[in-house]
Amino acid sequence: MNGSYLDAYAPLLLMFLLAAGLAAVLIIASTVVGRHLKSRAKDQAYECGIRPTGDAREPFSVHFYMVAMIFILFDIEAIFLYPWAIVFKKLSLFGFVEMILYIFILVVGYIYLWKKGALEWK
Repeated sequence: MNGSYLDAYAPLLLMFLLAAGLAAVLIIASTVVGRHLKSRAKDQAYECGIRPTGDAREPFSVHFYMVAMIFILFDIEAIFLYPWAIVFKKLSLFGFVEMILYIFILVVGYIYLWKKGALEWK
């Protein structure tokens, strides 16, 4: 490789400098040119065009977290099952036992969610 490393990475460095410079110029121009009017309507939370009601710090139901756990449980399971199925013959008995252990852990999580009532849709 002829030349120095600076010659090889100069275009990349130039691109980063130009991007950072443009971002700085746009932020400075926005603060200088933009109007800074404070009002009660501007400081109020915006909820898709609907007037906000109640307190924003209202606690969520545990059901939302249970639904998230179900999603993660089955989404990650599917992600790990595909590569395992591809290399199943190479892994032999060790791979089979590891996958049985993995599925056992998933079933324990599923039973936990079932007992907590996360699968009850009222």
